Amino acid sequence: VQLQASGGGLVQPGGSLRLSCVASGSIASINAMGWFRQAPGKEREFVAAIRWSGGTYYADSVKGRFTISRDNAKNTVYLQMNSLKPEDTAVYYCAAPGKGYWGQGTLVTVSS
Repeated sequence: VQLQASGGGLVQPGGSLRLSCVASGSIASINAMGWFRQAPGKEREFVAAIRWSGGTYYADSVKGRFTISRDNAKNTVYLQMNSLKPEDTAVYYCAAPGKGYWGQGTLVTVSS
C-alpha cells in the first residue's frame, strides 16, 4: 500500500488549503484513514480521521475549520483547511494507522 500526500504550501493566515492523499496498492483492507501533523520541535499529533462506515473525527484545535472527506472512486482522502493559523504550520501526514500505513509528509506553512 502506498499513500501519496500532496497539496501543501505557503499560505497567509486566514487562508485555505486542500490536502489530498491518494491510496494505491492492496487497499481493500483499509477501512479508515486520517491526517496527522508534526510541527517543528513537537510530537506528531492527530488532526482528523474518517471511517468508511461513516463518522469523522477532529482534534479540538481544528474543529470547525478543517473538514476531512473521501472520494471512493479516486481512492482519495482530502483535508480541507480553512481559516488557517500560524500554529497550523507543520508537516502533514496521511495514514491508515490501524494498518500501519503512512504516507510521506507535505509541508504546510502559514505565515504572512
